[in-house]
Amino acid sequence: MRLSLCPRGTISTVQPRLLGLDFGSRRIGVAVSDSLGLTAQPVLTLVRKNAKQDLKSLGRLLRKFGCSAIVLGNPIYMSGDVSPQATRTHAFAESLREAFSLPVHLWDERLTSAEAHRHLHVAGRPLSEHREVVDQVAAVLILQSFLDAHRPHEESYNQE
Repeated sequence: MRLSLCPRGTISTVQPRLLGLDFGSRRIGVAVSDSLGLTAQPVLTLVRKNAKQDLKSLGRLLRKFGCSAIVLGNPIYMSGDVSPQATRTHAFAESLREAFSLPVHLWDERLTSAEAHRHLHVAGRPLSEHREVVDQVAAVLILQSFLDAHRPHEESYNQE
């Protein structure tokens, strides 16, 4: 954690940034946290080529945004059982740890793809355009959920 001087001389806490990933067999949705660790923003959808190229591309993004950890969606079944895609995701998480020596947090992603499609529908995006961005939106939802769960609980400012 770093402190930085903001306008009017106030001090703000700058959090290390996190990279959020929605890992799929053909695409990886990518999101990044803001410098305060409050919100997740979409970055891009990485079309997968092979493991080496995927890691190279993710390494560039980690460096570009100065990320200190990765949050990876964990696609477990609604029952909590491990799905075949979750098994592949766990192997990918291990590849990320080995390649970048960074913490990789597996985070429950149940229903994020459906929620991402709902957000896009509400935003007026035609279904034909969803494929281009749905993985990014899912990555944002995964990372935002992680950020919200790990945010320190603030005491009320209205205490008398």
